[in-house]
Amino acid sequence: MTLTQLRYIVAIADAGLNITLAAERVHATQPGLSRQLKQLEDELGFQFFLRKGKSLDSITAAGAQVIARARVILAEARNIRVLAANLRGENQGELVIVTTHTQARFVLPGAIASVKHRYPDVGIRLEPHGDTELIDLLGKGAADMAIVSTAGGPPDAELAIPIFSWDRQILVPRSHPLAALGRAPRIDELAAFELISYESSLAAESSLRRAFVDAGFELKLAVTARDADLIKTYVRAGLGVGVLAEMALGSDDGKDLCVLPAAGLLPTCTTWIVLQRDRVQRDFALDLIHHLAPQIDRRDLVRVVQGAATAAWPSPPHWRDQPAPGNPARAA
Repeated sequence: MTLTQLRYIVAIADAGLNITLAAERVHATQPGLSRQLKQLEDELGFQFFLRKGKSLDSITAAGAQVIARARVILAEARNIRVLAANLRGENQGELVIVTTHTQARFVLPGAIASVKHRYPDVGIRLEPHGDTELIDLLGKGAADMAIVSTAGGPPDAELAIPIFSWDRQILVPRSHPLAALGRAPRIDELAAFELISYESSLAAESSLRRAFVDAGFELKLAVTARDADLIKTYVRAGLGVGVLAEMALGSDDGKDLCVLPAAGLLPTCTTWIVLQRDRVQRDFALDLIHHLAPQIDRRDLVRVVQGAATAAWPSPPHWRDQPAPGNPARAA
């Protein structure tokens, strides 16, 4: 049994039993991966996957147990490599971040630029996904950290670090009836129109949807998108009223659109960095976290991440109130 074989069976499981896709993800050939799978099954004396013709159909009960243990072993092997790199003072490697398009586009650029300036040999890979996918991807070991937003409590995760709070804003063409109000609309006034917002608004647990339901109104969505710039595009096309994160709005948007506040009308959100508790972090990852959450003392951050202290984070600042990397409007 080798670490490579364990990595291959986990890759097969995470690729939905698609051996071709699994081979691509681990940079192996399909025949080579299949050969290693058969060797490991022969060594242990049972099958990990049920076959249907030439394809894999499902994971066996025994295979599920082995794959779960393999994840633990692979995670610890990675931790040893990361710990050794930190102890050597090595400033090379890769940092994989899963997050939403809004965070990647409007929040992270300045912080990533600062880290790249200090660690020029570090590669940073951003993978934008939908809100509901991020924690699951982190749990599968597909990323080093996830950056997510919630309304209310923290995300359901082992270790979540609050970065900042933020509100949504309402975006309409200047000729729109809501623009003539000169104030934030009431929920009943907003409910009279179809909205354009994030794809996450489709979920039953969406805070936007809950706000409408709690007030006794139906949320009507004309268009949903993951990308804030697409939301703006469809607002400009006259397809509905935009509801999007305040970070996604720049000074140019006010030239042809009317921006209305939604604070108090819709719940305030918090953006979090989510880590796996048992995962050793590279020094450059801790630097990125500190850039994004400068209100947290770096020594406290390190102690909590290393498991030497209990998290007692300060209240996060509001996006509008504290200058931070990645927000030119706040730095101005």
